[in-house]
Amino acid sequence: MKKLVLACLISLLTLSTAYARDFKKMGITLGSLGNPFFVTMVKGATAKAKEYNPDVEVIALSADYDLNKQFTQIDNFIAAGVDMILINAVDPNAIEPAIKRAQKEGIPVIAVDVKAKGADATVQTNNVQAGEIACQYIIDKIGEKGEVIIQNGPQVSAVTDRVDGCKNVLSKYPDIKILSDDQDAKGSRDGGLNVMQGHLTRFPKIDAVFAINDPQAIGADLACKQLKRDEMIITSVDGAPDIEAALKGNTLIVASASQDPWSMAQKGVDVGVELLEGKKLESDMILMPSTLVTRDNIKDYKGWSSPR
Repeated sequence: MKKLVLACLISLLTLSTAYARDFKKMGITLGSLGNPFFVTMVKGATAKAKEYNPDVEVIALSADYDLNKQFTQIDNFIAAGVDMILINAVDPNAIEPAIKRAQKEGIPVIAVDVKAKGADATVQTNNVQAGEIACQYIIDKIGEKGEVIIQNGPQVSAVTDRVDGCKNVLSKYPDIKILSDDQDAKGSRDGGLNVMQGHLTRFPKIDAVFAINDPQAIGADLACKQLKRDEMIITSVDGAPDIEAALKGNTLIVASASQDPWSMAQKGVDVGVELLEGKKLESDMILMPSTLVTRDNIKDYKGWSSPR
């Protein structure tokens, strides 16, 4: 009888994963805590973690888009004995060795916002869909024909998916001409300004611009103001606080496909806890739908910072 009980205990231990432990400490490493998107992520993740354990310790760090810095942060998380890591990868492929080191110590790693090679799971916006709805809005507004610019950005999965989604829509309309789709505006306001200045100099007529995020859209709008061009509309992706003001003000920006960093981070913590409890995930890719924020519905938009 004792042998049977022992055998059962061994079997149960074998079935449980290396992640089955208490949730006392969490590490978060994000692109830049100078970006309100990532600040909101930290707040959402912290709020959710405290639902599981009011005394949980949350260590949130800014990688400042520096791969070596993010490597060091993950190693420090391991040394500090965190129970899970949320990561917004600076380089989705090159970060894999650091992720593997954490997993070797029994620490689940959840990628948020962009994919990270080797992560246990990824929680991100359905960026293909976001690109589709932002560019369908362009089509609806300009009447299915015209000259369009896709203002590209850093080649992480979130950006390439948005561009793919936009192209999925534009390709259905033979009277749409894409003037440019390969200029990297660096995901920033200054980048959007600089790239748009070049486009405005090069192209005498532009009907619409799809910018891969809100900072670029705001930069593009500023370039148009400086060069006194107002024949176009601009759409983007994010639903950021700055875009709320732009949609209510005197700008060329007409819509943004929103993300929800609060809920995204909270879902990342939920997934991490499932792994800690030894549960098997239904999917290692969780896509969160995007909704379009426009001048017509901005008054009803909750924004990034509202708890859900």
